[in-house]
Amino acid sequence: MKSNLKPRTTAKLQAAVIGSGFGGISAAIRLQAMGVQTTLLEKRDQPGGRAYVYRDAGFTFDAGPTVITAPQCLEELFALASKEMREYIELMPVTPFYRLCWDDGKFFDYDGNLENTLRQIQELSPQDVKGYRAFLKYSKEVFDAGYTRYVHVPFLDFRSMLQAAPDLVRLQAHRSVYSMVGRFIKHPRLREAFSFHSLLVGGNPFDTSSIYTLIHYLERTWGVFFPKGGTGALVQALLKLFRELGGTLELNSDVSEITVDSENSQNAAVTGLIVNGQSRHFDFVVSNADVMHTYDRLLSKTARGKIKARALKKKRWSMSLFLIYFGTKKKYPQLAHHSVLFGPRYKGLLDDIFKKGNLAKDMSLYLHAPTKSDSSLAPEGCEGFYVLSPVPHLGKGTEINWATEGPKYAEQVLDRLEKTLLPGLRSQIVTQRIFTPDDFKGELNAHLGSAFSLEPTLTQSAYFRTHNRDSKIKGLYFVGAGTHPGAGVPGVVNSAKATAAVIAADWGLNGAT
Repeated sequence: MKSNLKPRTTAKLQAAVIGSGFGGISAAIRLQAMGVQTTLLEKRDQPGGRAYVYRDAGFTFDAGPTVITAPQCLEELFALASKEMREYIELMPVTPFYRLCWDDGKFFDYDGNLENTLRQIQELSPQDVKGYRAFLKYSKEVFDAGYTRYVHVPFLDFRSMLQAAPDLVRLQAHRSVYSMVGRFIKHPRLREAFSFHSLLVGGNPFDTSSIYTLIHYLERTWGVFFPKGGTGALVQALLKLFRELGGTLELNSDVSEITVDSENSQNAAVTGLIVNGQSRHFDFVVSNADVMHTYDRLLSKTARGKIKARALKKKRWSMSLFLIYFGTKKKYPQLAHHSVLFGPRYKGLLDDIFKKGNLAKDMSLYLHAPTKSDSSLAPEGCEGFYVLSPVPHLGKGTEINWATEGPKYAEQVLDRLEKTLLPGLRSQIVTQRIFTPDDFKGELNAHLGSAFSLEPTLTQSAYFRTHNRDSKIKGLYFVGAGTHPGAGVPGVVNSAKATAAVIAADWGLNGAT
């Protein structure tokens, strides 16, 4: 998609975007392309939000996300300035998409080759070949509706939800991802293989709406990619575009308040922000910060902030994550770029994480080995890793003291890796750091340490999610995981597209959509 939009040298409107995650950067690019003078504010010393970068001992570690899908939504951003994304960043295809592993050494290489997928299903469970074909057809139908039709459409009123209702009913959106997969596929390992995707956006496969099966077709259609230089390099590419359009990034800029012209009026309007203790005027504000943090902290002086914070506290929040970033002084040639190591329990473990708040010892793990695609991310002869374990958020795991349990749990994770995917691991580690639910709360202002904001259940999706525009405070907008359409890189990038369309309509702008 090409555009003739040019950055204005003198813009009448001044906007601020709070937070430089993928959603915030995407919104800032779209606003700047529409001629709005946009300031992107980041409280940390590096941009990227969750896509932070750690460097140590010659290793480069992407804090996350590590799976890039639906590259078209990223290409759209560059097209707004009549640019090609390939001029800024190289996205390298990853094959297999994921290696799905079990403790007995068996694995399933999930990729975009249909014949390869069918062959592996045939070897494991011949009776499921027909069922998988039917599931893939269903996943396409969900993709055609849920992604193509609705992903960039803001659900600002209930009428918009009613318009989507026929599709939701037809596609049985009330059923869970696992329930729908189980309708087509019988073998327990294949059910795990084709239902785990909802965890990538913070959802329990046994509770998340079957609409999220669209991720399966999305990956099969467009593939899975990794940016050359790491996810941080993609962040820098987008910021380069933003600056070329005339935008400004300010790091170490802590926003403590969104100022409004009335604390109680039903027609209050944003007047600006308090940044590092200083009052600054902006015509409107887009928050890429955690939605609870925005209402509960940044709008704590307003009646609207108090009301929304109370409502959000009653919502269901996604699980948190426990992460270890580590580098080794040897290579592991047998590994794939992305590996998922399933534990001996599936539903039981997910119940512990999402419902009971238990820190189970039989964890499931996601192992990211970026040096499989880009060896420059580690010293010669070395390998860099990121391992992730889903864990309860701080509201569920209230008995977990991460200051003491974090190091212990790290040892359990390393034990599991050493016994399965990385033999002799401990003797090879040269650098290591952990990131716990406490860090999600402290570093990222994530409510309850939730890694993906609101849990993606049907009653917390679309209209029932935080709206892209606040209905009471004029000039307050949202992007990111907590608003429509939700978490994941395609989700937050498309949230910016939805929000930019609303802003364009509200302020009479030539929409960059």
